[in-house]
Amino acid sequence: MKKQEKPTCPHCQARLLKWLPPPEASWGTTIQYVCFNDECSYYKNGWDHMMNKFQVKASYRYRLDSETGAHGPLPVWSDNAVRNLIVEEGGES
Repeated sequence: MKKQEKPTCPHCQARLLKWLPPPEASWGTTIQYVCFNDECSYYKNGWDHMMNKFQVKASYRYRLDSETGAHGPLPVWSDNAVRNLIVEEGGES
């Protein structure tokens, strides 16, 4: 990805925020871009999907690897989960 690009979520078109995975994550220290829009369909529908399929109260947010372009779910257990690891707020570049 080019550093100038400001990626957006393919599910809701919200701007993705830079997020730093915790040290114990398998992604290492690579910056990830994550959708923190609580109205995103991917996130909202994830609650029902996880409960129906796995009987777990959890969801996921869309995640994009800044180096490889790989994307997929970032598991979350609440609206506020993992927000403390955001390294860029919505209004910043």
